[in-house]
Amino acid sequence: MDDAALAAHLVTEAAALAARMRDDGLDVTRKTSISDLVTDADKAAEAFVVETLRRERPDDGLLGEEGTSVEGTSGRRWVIDPVDGTYNFAHRLHHWCSALALQDGDELVLGAVAHHADGHVLVGGPDLPTTIDGTPLPRLEDRALGEVGAATYLHPGWVGEDVVREAWLRAATGPATLRTFGSGSMEMVDVALGHLGLWFQHSTPPWDWFPGAALLQGVGGATASVEVDGYRWFVAGRPSAVEGTVELLAGQ
Repeated sequence: MDDAALAAHLVTEAAALAARMRDDGLDVTRKTSISDLVTDADKAAEAFVVETLRRERPDDGLLGEEGTSVEGTSGRRWVIDPVDGTYNFAHRLHHWCSALALQDGDELVLGAVAHHADGHVLVGGPDLPTTIDGTPLPRLEDRALGEVGAATYLHPGWVGEDVVREAWLRAATGPATLRTFGSGSMEMVDVALGHLGLWFQHSTPPWDWFPGAALLQGVGGATASVEVDGYRWFVAGRPSAVEGTVELLAGQ
């Protein structure tokens, strides 16, 4: 099984496992706040992905949101988000997924996202045109920032951080409208599908960034990372919209 097929299989099965466990009743605990949750389904789905990768790709490194950290010998690394959007998942909202990315050194190879609620699986990367259920997606048409909707998130705990709040407010003035759905990978899927034009957020961990970024690169989207007043912001979407957002974040 090649890497793309393996990634699609892993996210599909991880999402299905999480959904089955939710139907049987979840054990939900908090991480850092009332909205930052982890469930036994997150942990079981990550364990499934890790076990399969250690069998199928034993030389590769692994990094998972729920604590997996394995140094490989191949120079490659799989980044695992067993349930992205756990608050949505635990509260039976549809905007959650299982997500995965593969890196080779510093290069992003591919990303895969399974949206269990509608049964769709997306796979793609910089050199791998993004598909949905095996069907290629059209390339994104470039559009200016003011012509597109943007997905973003600012946790209430960060509202009191002046430099974060002010940078976010600058960026928020640019798009035609804002939407917050609570799953970074699913929001970038919406951008890859053309429903939105942009995604931006600060301090994004690898498992929330790489899967969606790979899918967007696979449809001709742009990705960027910029440091503003000591915080790193991540931006992805239609190229001109990304460029405009980076300028706003930097106060240009």
